[in-house]
Amino acid sequence: MPLAIEGLVRRFYADVWNRRSEEAAWEILHPELQFRGSLDAVREGQNGFITYMHEVHEALENYTCTITDLIASGERAAARLDFRGRHRGPFFGVNATGKEIVWTGAAFFTERDSRIGAIWVLGDIDAVKKQLGIGQDTKFET
Repeated sequence: MPLAIEGLVRRFYADVWNRRSEEAAWEILHPELQFRGSLDAVREGQNGFITYMHEVHEALENYTCTITDLIASGERAAARLDFRGRHRGPFFGVNATGKEIVWTGAAFFTERDSRIGAIWVLGDIDAVKKQLGIGQDTKFET
């Protein structure tokens, strides 16, 4: 029996992201997946996403995503998340600092043919950049 969208999202984070399982990605991501990530990534299909997953894990050692809230209805779901990883490779144009990088975000999912067909992620990129020392002198003034 196929997983409902809530189960797909939980497996997406537990197995695909946190365990870096390509096998799980092939099982739960639609072949024509549309992915838009907050880390300036737009990827299509399973291969496109898997390549992105490896890029993030190479930049951020022990990268994990923790679901703090998950709401699902019909073929759609939304999750509030905590992201973290140790900066071990180029990330936002910054070479490895060894710092633990932590930020929050939200992701929106659409199911297609009993798989995840679309993902749109919005993350607190300003928090990431601040931790990396990017643009700390920039201030918003009214």
